[in-house]
Amino acid sequence: MSSQKDYYPPMHTAEHILNQTMDRMFGCGRSVNAHIEKKKSKCDYKLTRIIQEDEIKLIENKVNEIIYSNIAISEVFIPFEEASLRFNISKLPEHVTNQVRIVQIGEYDSCPCIGPHVSNTSQIGQFQITTWSYESEFLRLRFKLINTQYSE
Repeated sequence: MSSQKDYYPPMHTAEHILNQTMDRMFGCGRSVNAHIEKKKSKCDYKLTRIIQEDEIKLIENKVNEIIYSNIAISEVFIPFEEASLRFNISKLPEHVTNQVRIVQIGEYDSCPCIGPHVSNTSQIGQFQITTWSYESEFLRLRFKLINTQYSE
C-alpha cells in the first residue's frame, strides 16, 4: 500500500499518540476529524462534557511521557478482513482492500494508517496543546511540536 497522505511524520505520529491518550483517558475513541500540518494541527473528539484546564495538562503530560519513552514505531500488514474485525477502518481510502498497514507505537497504540511516521518517538519533540474549545459535544484540541529531532 502506498503512502498517500503527505503529513509531517513527527506531527502525524504525535496525532496517533494523542488519539490513544484521549481514548484511554475519556473513552471517546480516536479523533472524528483532524487537520495535521507541520507547524500546528488540530483534532476533534466527540465528548459529552467540557474538559477542564487541569485535564488538558494531564493530556499534554501523558502524550509527552510516551514521546519521551523512546518507543520504536513499526508497521505490520494484515489481511483486510482481520483489520476490519480489529480496527475502525472507515478512514482508509477505498483502494485499500487487500492488505492493511497497521502502525504500532510500541505497546501503546496500533491503528490502520497510510501516512508517514517517525521511526522512534524520541524524534517527535515536545507536544504542546496551544488552545482548545468545546462546542456541541465536540472538543477541539490545537497543538504544536517544539524541539523536534527529525530531519527529512
